[in-house]
Amino acid sequence: MMGTVPTTCQTARAAYNFCDMLVLASASPRRRELLAAAGIAFEVLPVDLDETPLDGELPEAHVRRLALAKAEAARAQRPEAVVLGADTIVVAAGRILGKPRDAEDAAWMLRTLAGRAHEVLTGVAVAGVRGCTVELERTRVWFAPLSDQEIGDYVGSGEPRDKAGAYAIQGLASKFVLRIDGSYSNVVGLPVALVYRLLKDYSEA
Repeated sequence: MMGTVPTTCQTARAAYNFCDMLVLASASPRRRELLAAAGIAFEVLPVDLDETPLDGELPEAHVRRLALAKAEAARAQRPEAVVLGADTIVVAAGRILGKPRDAEDAAWMLRTLAGRAHEVLTGVAVAGVRGCTVELERTRVWFAPLSDQEIGDYVGSGEPRDKAGAYAIQGLASKFVLRIDGSYSNVVGLPVALVYRLLKDYSEA
């Protein structure tokens, strides 16, 4: 677990405060940007966990487990806070695609995604003294066919690094996406509408 000093984030406009302080158990800049853009005040407290799928673990169970584990790990450091944990994966051809290990792995993932549909799953956990809720968001994404040159150029850009499925829909890979069915912010890394609903439900419990 990282001993990182929490960072407080909020937008210049009025922020939504669902509790004394919301803690985001993630180092992801995409998640920080999405929460800030929605006007939700939060602190950042990254946690470091082994994200390897368990033997026989289904994708839905995998993201739920990791989202809860991240929330619980952050709550161990901030037991008074409400903690938001999340984990995002891409599922294609029945396989879980997490973050690529290297450029070769990223290229393999992109070849797997090219010319077909895949799913982006995010598990979201909200945990605090009032209890814990874990839910799942699912978005279907259709990729255009990609040439070896396109894949090589994209991998060479460095953007696939640290991205589930080796692409960023909000970045250079936007030109590869034909359409989506579901939450766009989920594909970026955090289903904001689901998070907002869970935080409202928690505050009203």
